[in-house]
This record gives sequence, C-alpha cells and structure tokens, in this order.
Amino acid sequence: MKEVTVDKLTFKGNLSIIEQMSLKDIMFKWLGRPVEGIDDILPLEYTQSVFAKMETPPDTNLMIEGGEIFRYVTLTEDNQIVIGILDSNYELKFRILYLEERLGV
Repeated sequence: MKEVTVDKLTFKGNLSIIEQMSLKDIMFKWLGRPVEGIDDILPLEYTQSVFAKMETPPDTNLMIEGGEIFRYVTLTEDNQIVIGILDSNYELKFRILYLEERLGV
C-alpha cells in the first residue's frame, strides 16, 4: 500500500450499487477470502458524509498491518481504491490499495 496525503485525492461523492458491491468483493479478496464471509469479519455500510465510502460500524475494529485499524474503503474520481485507517495514535491515514501487492498478481 502506498500512503498518500489527502490533498492528493479527490473522492467520489456517491458510489453506485455496482461500485459498493465491487468494494466489498475487493475487501473480501484483500483479506484472503475468509471462510466466515466478508459481512461476518468486516461488515461494511454505505455512507455519504463528506464523501461516499463503505465504512465499518463504530463497534467494529479490524486490526490490519502494524496495529492499524481499518475504518473504510472508497474510490477516488480516478477510480483508485483507497482505504482509511487509524494508526497507533488514532490519526486517520489514507492508503491506496493495490490488489496486485496483496494477491500476488
């Protein structure tokens, strides 16, 4: 994943149903296709506050690399997949997700 500053990103204002389902599928693959299914491991809800995203409920804390907490996944206007994570200081960071890195494509 490549960490970027928010000023370099232009997020979509809304996501189509197809984009929402695609982001869920991408996260399922990114997490290694868990047997439990994406909704049990990482329930994602569509929200449109500030920008459109597939967000975890407040009571869900999925730990990812380095103790970071996954918050949401979204798309930029250029259709880049971006995840929002909280670092160990609970600061929001944005990372561009490259499936090739995770899936070994």
